[in-house]
Amino acid sequence: MARRFRGSETFKVDAKGRVSIPAAFRRVIEACDPDWVPGNRPNIVLVYGPERQTWLEVFTIKAIEEIDEEIERMQRNSSDRLQLEEWMHGQAQELQIDDDGRLVLPQKLRDKIGLEGEAFFISAGDYFKIWKPETYQAHYAARQRRLSEQYPEDFDPRSLLPGRPRG
Repeated sequence: MARRFRGSETFKVDAKGRVSIPAAFRRVIEACDPDWVPGNRPNIVLVYGPERQTWLEVFTIKAIEEIDEEIERMQRNSSDRLQLEEWMHGQAQELQIDDDGRLVLPQKLRDKIGLEGEAFFISAGDYFKIWKPETYQAHYAARQRRLSEQYPEDFDPRSLLPGRPRG
């Protein structure tokens, strides 16, 4: 069973803030929720982050537990740990996917990212992001411009991977 999110899709958001989660994403969410069994609603953690963050991040229970473990290994009361605790715990909500495969996005979160009629979902490995489609397109175009200035036209991004250990 898939443990990583792959792909991107755009879905309609209704007046109550309900938006369908891509079916392939739901399978990952279910597989990475240790408490999920068929017939139950799978759990996720939605991180909305600081004011300047213009997207929402949706983590599986497994992914958020891994982040929690990493935070716990940090020096207690260090400024980095306090910042991560605020982002990942204080600026987050635990939610469930409903029986129809939808997520209900609270109004304050829709307002935060300017989400209205549609939501753009894009994979990020063990989590995915939800954007207002126009905001994502502007962000993507700006990043592509920066990358085209930094790397040659025939650049292979896989060259950035650390490679496998030998032995």
